[in-house]
Amino acid sequence: MDSFDVLIVGGGPAGSSCARELCKAGLSVAVLDKSEFPRDKVCAGWITPQVVETLELDLNDYRRGRVLQPITSFVAALGTPADGPAAADVRYDRVVSYGIRRCEFDHYLLQRSGTRLLLGAPWRTMERRDGRWRVNGHIDATLVVGAGGHFCPVAQFLGAQLGRHERAVAAQEIEFEMTGAQAARCGVAPERPELYFSEDLKGYGWCFRKGNYLNVGLGREGNHRLAEQVQAFGRRLQELGRVPEDAPARYKGHAYLLYAHGRRPLVGDGVLVIGDAAGLAYTQSGEGIRPAIESGLIAARVIAAAGGDYRAARLAPYEARLRARFGPRQAAAPLVSLMPERLRLSLAHSLMRKQWFKRRVVLDRWFLHSGLPALRA
Repeated sequence: MDSFDVLIVGGGPAGSSCARELCKAGLSVAVLDKSEFPRDKVCAGWITPQVVETLELDLNDYRRGRVLQPITSFVAALGTPADGPAAADVRYDRVVSYGIRRCEFDHYLLQRSGTRLLLGAPWRTMERRDGRWRVNGHIDATLVVGAGGHFCPVAQFLGAQLGRHERAVAAQEIEFEMTGAQAARCGVAPERPELYFSEDLKGYGWCFRKGNYLNVGLGREGNHRLAEQVQAFGRRLQELGRVPEDAPARYKGHAYLLYAHGRRPLVGDGVLVIGDAAGLAYTQSGEGIRPAIESGLIAARVIAAAGGDYRAARLAPYEARLRARFGPRQAAAPLVSLMPERLRLSLAHSLMRKQWFKRRVVLDRWFLHSGLPALRA
């Protein structure tokens, strides 16, 4: 029988960040994940300097044998601009983000977490015995933390209702290493990810080159005709010369909850969920790496302060600290949402033609969250 203070189910950035912080606090911790690492993970894949600071990443160490692509500009446009991406270019005089490959990034964080790794073993069962949890029949833990993403089994155990009860974002993408010939035909600059917002404002597509790797995808609220829209988006990028015409066409899918739409319970007696399992992706951009990492650290601090008493009442400060960091789940609806749809779309088209709006609002505020200081580790 393996016995731990805390068992974390899910080895992504949320789980590994929580595990590392708990280990530093002197708790015995294990991470259980159904996959062996490194493993593929569907994600556009970039991190801001605030994430680097929070994780105390040594960039010189990280870039050894891994992709770390500095980002100094973006393309941001409604639709795919007929006059070319340069017309929608927003440039910075500094590095504002870094492109990473999730298979490398997640493995790196997990390896340095200093915790016991139980990989290649899915969560199957969980039952309460004498105030502790028995997981899969042979793992004993006082507290179980769910960090298994949108479909996390611990979140479902706690009461998450997947499917039609949740307003999820669905996305599909591909990431592949280009051949020399493909790289020569790829019109995307490595330091400049391209973001193309849908005309109905319910999602966006992206095209992001990280060295010789190219990541292309599209996400939107709901999954109605998503595959059809993704294929059309990919063909349009090929027509524009952004993507090689012989790029792979088999996209992988995933889903996540935006923070404002989350309704999942976050804590229970001896149970807590973090990251995408808690539905914490930023509402405007869908970016989830930074919220995942920060929720893992916030949870770890609450757990450490609980002193082994993991009743729901002792874990309740976790929810309060998430609200303090990310705001209320259901903020007042912006006035623009009260406009007729036709007028709202017309206003959006007008604003997206203005450089100040794309830079100050879309990129700085919604995507980079540059005004939000790093959460110190």
